[in-house]
Amino acid sequence: MSIDNGIQVVLIDDDPHLRQALCQTLDLAGLKVLTLGEATGLTARLSRDWPGVVVSDIRMPGMDGLELLAELHGQDPELPVLLITGHGDVPLAVQAMRAGAYDFLEKPFASDALLDSVRRALALRRLVLDNRSLRLALSDRQQLSTRLVGHSPQMLRLREQIGALAATRADVLILGETGAGKEVVARALHDLSSRRSGPFVAINAGALAESVVESELFGHEPGAFTGAQKRRIGKFEFANGGTLFLDEIESMSLDVQVKLLRLLQERVVERLGGNQLIPLDIRIIAATKEDLRQSADQGRFRADLYYRLNVAPLRIPPLRERGEDALMLFQHFADEASSRHGLPLHELQPGQRALLLRHSWPGNVRELQNAAERFALGLELALDNSPDNPAAGVLTSTSGGLSEQVEQFEKSLIAAELTRPHSSVRSLAEALGIPRKTLHDKLRKHGLNFADSASHGADDE
Repeated sequence: MSIDNGIQVVLIDDDPHLRQALCQTLDLAGLKVLTLGEATGLTARLSRDWPGVVVSDIRMPGMDGLELLAELHGQDPELPVLLITGHGDVPLAVQAMRAGAYDFLEKPFASDALLDSVRRALALRRLVLDNRSLRLALSDRQQLSTRLVGHSPQMLRLREQIGALAATRADVLILGETGAGKEVVARALHDLSSRRSGPFVAINAGALAESVVESELFGHEPGAFTGAQKRRIGKFEFANGGTLFLDEIESMSLDVQVKLLRLLQERVVERLGGNQLIPLDIRIIAATKEDLRQSADQGRFRADLYYRLNVAPLRIPPLRERGEDALMLFQHFADEASSRHGLPLHELQPGQRALLLRHSWPGNVRELQNAAERFALGLELALDNSPDNPAAGVLTSTSGGLSEQVEQFEKSLIAAELTRPHSSVRSLAEALGIPRKTLHDKLRKHGLNFADSASHGADDE
């Protein structure tokens, strides 16, 4: 059994009378003490961030104080350990201090000497743990900035929310469009939590056939159904001690939703065909691209499950709402791809930057990452557009001079305007602010054709 963080002092001495007297001294000073008659097994009971100190006699049967010191410092070199030595054991005390003991007390010693040493050790321990916490928080923020690139207010807010929620035990519901990065957020929540050493299990409920979803999630016993020849451990049970990320939760059937609700409330799982309730220490992170409240109103999603999941929602903003984050992300992914393929890095040119900013990115970060990969490979990239996304253009990793860049920008502007409905070349020319003859010349120069535009009108007037 692990030692509670409320314990401030662990006192170890094989002499029950001395142990009782020292415990009484510490207890009267308002310190919470745990007394032990031997040191064996103590290290396994102390977490690395336990906020107390250890006071131990050196000469004990079994594991002595010096062996205990070495073992404790193997787990946490900054844990204060106070050692008690017998009269005349000065050489042993010197050895202990060289080995990293915080202090030593030579028998017989005054109660005030013990209290003074313990209080100073506790103050040092608090300082050490505070510094660790600050370093961890700084590291977490740096990790988030690397994983979730962007300086827009929406992304700054999202990183703040992730940092706050990661340290809790709360289940989380991630809301975001396809390709927005829901699994990246889920992994960040796991990696910044106390569960980081446990498993992270990701499963897409929408990709599971209805016939296997319950077996995949909850597991089954032999003979539970035709073909179930041996026991299967389900994803929930496999994620015990860690985090399970359940994407596209809206695609789960109402029957499976009932079982998920029970699991969330009771933290137990029962395999198909089994009678045993298996306790779970697990965090659930669910994700959806739909409005679950609307789905609940329409009877496609259980309202009680929606309210159970919606305690700690995280909304990932779509890329079109993030302004110049698109440029940062594009360059980030392009640089990564260039490094991966051993290619020279390419900087975005003004025309290319304007094209990226105008694009609405219906596929969000996933679409942008694919575009950046093609850009890094030097391939011509025509951004996918629709009537609702009139930002047609061609993006290449050119490193030409100013004239070439201006021509590319001009072509992208005209191509973008061609995706808008125009009844005639005159209408198109007026939208671009140039004479019709100039427009004809530029269409010819860039290999563009008004007849291939979104318009179905006349070719001239």
